[in-house]
Amino acid sequence: MNQPDPRRWRLLGLLAVAQFMLILDVTVVAIALPNIETDLQLQRETLTWVVSAYTLMFGGLMLLGGRAADLFGSRRVVLTGLLVFTLASLVTGLANGPELLLGGRVAQGIGAAMLSPAALSVVTKTFDAEERNKALGIWSAMGGGGSAIGVLLGGLLTAGPGWQWVFYINLPIGLVVFAVLLRMLPADRPSEQPGRLDVPGALLVTAGTGTAIYALINAGDRGWLSLATLGTLAGALVLYGVFAWVQRTVRSPLMDLRIFTRRPVTAGIFMILVATALMISMFFLGSFYLQHFQQYGALRTGLLFLPVAVAAIVGAQLAGHVIGRTGARPIAIAGFLITAAGVTVPAIWEGAAMVVIGMSVGTIGLGAAFVASSTTTFAQIDYREAGLASGLLSTFHEFGASLGVAVVSSIAAASLAGTVSTGFTRGFTFAAVTAAVAAALALVVVPAFKPSTGEVHAH
Repeated sequence: MNQPDPRRWRLLGLLAVAQFMLILDVTVVAIALPNIETDLQLQRETLTWVVSAYTLMFGGLMLLGGRAADLFGSRRVVLTGLLVFTLASLVTGLANGPELLLGGRVAQGIGAAMLSPAALSVVTKTFDAEERNKALGIWSAMGGGGSAIGVLLGGLLTAGPGWQWVFYINLPIGLVVFAVLLRMLPADRPSEQPGRLDVPGALLVTAGTGTAIYALINAGDRGWLSLATLGTLAGALVLYGVFAWVQRTVRSPLMDLRIFTRRPVTAGIFMILVATALMISMFFLGSFYLQHFQQYGALRTGLLFLPVAVAAIVGAQLAGHVIGRTGARPIAIAGFLITAAGVTVPAIWEGAAMVVIGMSVGTIGLGAAFVASSTTTFAQIDYREAGLASGLLSTFHEFGASLGVAVVSSIAAASLAGTVSTGFTRGFTFAAVTAAVAAALALVVVPAFKPSTGEVHAH
């Protein structure tokens, strides 16, 4: 093999900063949402889409982004994605109404879906053997840290220059990273294999998930078992069915659906979907409880989220050290049970301290569940399928975020709109029950084997 590029660690640093921005943008808006709601006079449904529009596009188009990197070269897709994301951030910050705000969030998600898988592809090609594990560990840590720091940064920016800056801050960072990557990213040849982008597949899976989220957001007002809600969910299932049919008939499908017949992969996807849904829904409920109900400012709320952010990292680190000896199943069960115990606290007792304590304990469990998820998914994956497996994990990570916010915003609708606390109690109770059910399912779903190779990193 050729001599490794001496600038490879600097390149990893830049790509990790870009990935950090993308993950940050899922949670950075959590604290800003009440201010955005007041400033732009948004309805609860629209407010939920401020989170979901981004995560839906990011998740729905990520496999397409990865495929585009193979076909057109990673360098081209990384730079295009970064530019789209950065300019979309400017548009979102300039929004003076819901249309431009949501349009900007959709465009940010499209940019993120191109940038994230293409950047990961550069990382896996640049590093070899042991160095690759180390590089992927750094990459994962940036992703995990981004979620946590996003909440704190959201508080600082919203309380300081204003909520617009949670989007504007991407502009200087994005442009500097773009300028340096333009010089540093190695030229790569597109794939030798002729292939086509499965655009219909990507649109169908995104439309299916979008339809399901639309049904869940409106279920609180229409009724969970109303004809409108059940009809819309049935429509989502039809779209998923058509997607599955398209995947079997096109020449270069977005994904080989047979990968879902493997128990480790489906177990890993199940865990990441539930863990992300729980984490984002807790952030959403906690942010509104502290700001709307307790009337705390954005900065105070952001600082109160600091122990929650640290807890997620602690949970992931602890699980990473133990999982080699115990295997993923005990970690997954313990993780979800700890989460259930934590979220039960604000479900039973009111008060800011209870919410912060409950969420902090809860996220220790979720940090562990993320580690169990990635370990299980990659346990029996051939290196040629690593791209598809990591793409699926990231896709369901974003879908989990979209679904979590949609469901709890519907359950807690009364409290998000008014000054009663019953909706928050219901929302936290639902999260606690979901975590307990996930622990029971993990006992059945997660295979009982230990990872074959050393240390494991968080998602």
